[in-house]
Amino acid sequence: MNQSSLQGLTHTAFLALSLVLALISSSEAGEPDVKPLTLMRSAEVHTEDLPVMKDRKAIRVLTSFSRTNFYIEQGQLSGFEFGLLKEYEKYLNKERSRKELPVVFEFIPLPQSLLLPALKAGYGDIAAAGLTVTEARMEEAAFTKSYLSGISEIVIGHAEAPPIHTLDELSGRDVMVRPSSSYFESLLTLNESLKHKGLPLVRILEADETLATEDILEIVNCGVVPYTVADSHIAEHWLPALSELRSYPQAALRRDGRIAWMVRRNNPKLLADLNAFIDKHKKGTKIGNILFKRHFSPTSDLKNPVMPEDNAKREKFVSLFKKFGLQYGIDWKLVAAQAYQESGFDHGQRSPAGAIGIMQIMPSLAEDPRVGIADITSVEGNIHAGVKYLALIRDLYFDEENLSNSERIRFALGAYNAGPTSIRRARDQTEKLGFDPDRWFRNTEYGVLHSISEEPVRYVSNINKYYLIYSLAEAMNTRKQMMKQKLEASAEGAPRP
Repeated sequence: MNQSSLQGLTHTAFLALSLVLALISSSEAGEPDVKPLTLMRSAEVHTEDLPVMKDRKAIRVLTSFSRTNFYIEQGQLSGFEFGLLKEYEKYLNKERSRKELPVVFEFIPLPQSLLLPALKAGYGDIAAAGLTVTEARMEEAAFTKSYLSGISEIVIGHAEAPPIHTLDELSGRDVMVRPSSSYFESLLTLNESLKHKGLPLVRILEADETLATEDILEIVNCGVVPYTVADSHIAEHWLPALSELRSYPQAALRRDGRIAWMVRRNNPKLLADLNAFIDKHKKGTKIGNILFKRHFSPTSDLKNPVMPEDNAKREKFVSLFKKFGLQYGIDWKLVAAQAYQESGFDHGQRSPAGAIGIMQIMPSLAEDPRVGIADITSVEGNIHAGVKYLALIRDLYFDEENLSNSERIRFALGAYNAGPTSIRRARDQTEKLGFDPDRWFRNTEYGVLHSISEEPVRYVSNINKYYLIYSLAEAMNTRKQMMKQKLEASAEGAPRP
């Protein structure tokens, strides 16, 4: 990595590492093995091997959030990677004396694109995020023995997308993956093959790095993107929960893949110790099988906002979403996404707390002179009040010059759900945790989890995904219309027989 890249990494990603979330194991017998999220020591650069890590009494794990490998549930960390590494923590401490402090593991969540640079720069000791062993990654770091093997990267398609029997049938098709994923590498390799055959290339849609494989599967399940790629073990356990997906194992971009942890090349003792542990704990061993079955259980709370019946409901309100979105400077598709999250476009909905209608607005808020919408029982009044209140929160509480427009609206959405005062306190907590209080995703989310609950995190995350789905659907429809017009124009200009 060049010097400028490292400096950029240091000044952005590692602003979040001055004081990060950690999970400290209990050192007392009988106490719960998992404690609530807490603070860890200031982030420092360390590249020493295992003996020094033991002396420091800390090993830092770089990971990425996903709903199978590493996630937060009721304020506590969980997931397959987390569970396996907690077993390694026990393994590492098994011979310590009672008077000796244990080695504790500190889990540092980052976007997957930053895991390898962070590891090499010395901001973590192990990278663990369901990482496939690839030649490109092996040039940068050392891999442990695999704890999952026989993994295929298989094509996953929507039920209405044409079936894929061979990889050549992906020619000219849209496939969404993260640029940092091994799937992206595999698609580039496939495109080289297609190019040599004179076939159209796969159109690779680059997913945001904040989206896990499971998130992309949900988006494909909604039908706005026809295909993605997933590891076979993830696909096997998520497809039962996502009824509109179809898997095509015969069209595998990579077969017999191995998933392992990464360490720095100058840490051979850590590598050897991890390998000895994996021999006894990988899938196929008793503890490996227990952890695999426990954490590879699919759940999805994301509804499909582009189902025909929901599309029909949305179309009734699009003119109002556009009208008030334009009036208050908010993309109408985001207004629609929030309305869908709030009520599923059901204006008759009433919450136990008294929130009313499609935007689930409280009468007291609508009556506030700064909102001043008298009738929120009408659809137009309700949408007007909801959008005006969201804009009010954005402009009144999140008007700092250092906040981008997208961040302002994300904070406003969180405040719409949890209250402006709660989100401001969460931003203060975020700064204390060492994260960036001016960014929502993977930053203020931690402060919200720590000081409020998981609900605002899910709320903003779902709206963001619905907004992405609506935006993708609009872009796809626009492209189809342009292609149709181009074909019609070509047909009109063709010589008649």
